[in-house]
Formats: sequence, C-alpha cells, structure tokens
Amino acid sequence: MRWRYFKQNVFFLMVRGSALCIALAIGAFLLYIFYHGVGVISWSFLTEPPRDSMTKGGIMPAILGTFYLTLGAISVALPLGILSAVYLNEYAKQGPAVRIIRIGVNCLAGVPSIVFGLFGLGLFVVYLHFGSSIASGALTLGFLILPTIIGASEEALKGVPSTFREASLALGVSKWHTILRIVLPNALPGILTGSILGIGRAAGETAPIMFTAAAFFTPLLPRSIFDQVMALPYHVYVLATAGTRIEETRPIQYGTIVVLVALVLGIDLIAIFIRSWIRKKKRW
Repeated sequence: MRWRYFKQNVFFLMVRGSALCIALAIGAFLLYIFYHGVGVISWSFLTEPPRDSMTKGGIMPAILGTFYLTLGAISVALPLGILSAVYLNEYAKQGPAVRIIRIGVNCLAGVPSIVFGLFGLGLFVVYLHFGSSIASGALTLGFLILPTIIGASEEALKGVPSTFREASLALGVSKWHTILRIVLPNALPGILTGSILGIGRAAGETAPIMFTAAAFFTPLLPRSIFDQVMALPYHVYVLATAGTRIEETRPIQYGTIVVLVALVLGIDLIAIFIRSWIRKKKRW
C-alpha cells in the first residue's frame, strides 16, 4: 500500500514539475520579449506606416493585415469545420470510409504550414487568379486551421449526451432541428475551444501568407479583398532577415512581436469570454 502511494506521489510530482517547467519557459519568453519590446510601443508606432526602409514609423498596415487575414480565415474555416463535424458525427454511416476521412483530417492537422502555402499559391493565386491578396491568404489560412476545428467540433458533438437527441426525437422534432436547437448549443463551448486554437495559429503563421498574401512593404491600406497586405509575422521575418539595417530595426522587431502576442491574446480572450458567457447562460 505504501509503495503504491509512493509511486502515485512521484507521478504527481513529475506532472507538477513538468507543468512548472512549461510555465517558467513561457513566462521567461514573454518577459524577454516584453522587456525588449515595450519601450518601442507608442501611439505613433501603432497608428503610422513604416518609414525610412522600415527603420522608423509604425506598423499599422501590418496590424490591420493580420486582423483581416485572421478574421477571413476563421470566417472560412468555422462554418466548414462545424458542418463537416456535424456530418461526420450525426449523419455519416460509421464505417471504413468515415474512419479514412478522420485519419485524413488528423493527418492534415500535422502537415507543415509551408505545404498549405504552396497549395494556396497553386490554387488561389495562380489557378483561380486571385493573385497575392487578402482573399488568397485568408482561404489558405482557413484550410490550414480547418482540421483543428473539425476535430475539436466533432469531439464537442460527441460530448453531448445521446439522451438529449433521443428525447428530442421522441417528441417528434426532426433530426435537423434537434441538431440545430439541442446538439449544437450544448456543443458550442467545445467548438469555440477549437476556434480559439485556430485563431492563434492563423494569426501567427508566416509561411502560408508569404506565398499568398503578404507584401514586403506597402504603406497603403487595402481597399478590397484582392489587395496585398502587410502582416505582423511576415513583417518580423522581413525585419530579421531581409533588411539591410537589421541592428537598427531590432527594437521594432521586438515591438512587433509584442503587438502580435497582444493581438492574439486579445482575440483569444474575446472568444474565451464568449465561451464562458454561453456556459453560464446554459446553467441559468
């Protein structure tokens, strides 16, 4: 008995130690970034375009570009992901074909982002003639995060008790209305969790938008979805690798990273707030 409790305590200690190491690593990273980047943040930095070979000015075009691309990606991926999960979990006959589809979705979730970038380049930029634009970048990022949203949505749908469906169908409600009025509202918090993960990944990706949407430099704001945009992750990449005055732009790099982290956290916090509000509403 004592040996069993000893092993249990050792296991819990390892788990707590692992969690602590991860928290310390993330905390150290954020502290380092904020220490070097907060001094650059100012109103002009957030509202002005870059100037003088991007060694001065701000990052307003990159902020708006990241916001447009992220919003477009989630607008594409969320409806498709939810509908795909509903079909796989509620309508599709469970068998080899559905298992193969699920394996394919899981495999797509692990495909390197550069592959999605080449896919977007070939399909949206070249074949559909969208060019390097917000539309091409948003669609590419949408397909990039689609497997994550499908997997999270399907797990959320599986978490809804089958008795809810049976009770609704027993009262004569159609299957579609049962899914729409009973299943989806109860699965919505879990679906939003997958959306939060997708938002974070879409906002921080560089490789897909490098081929499909991002401009090296443009001081003008986009006027349509078929215009190129600057984006925060690609802007950091450009400042760190492609510039001729890298040392001068290093503070701007850190400041851009701080803004990117704050933007992603802000969008995630909004989604988390909505999820918490829905859960409280369900309890009421």
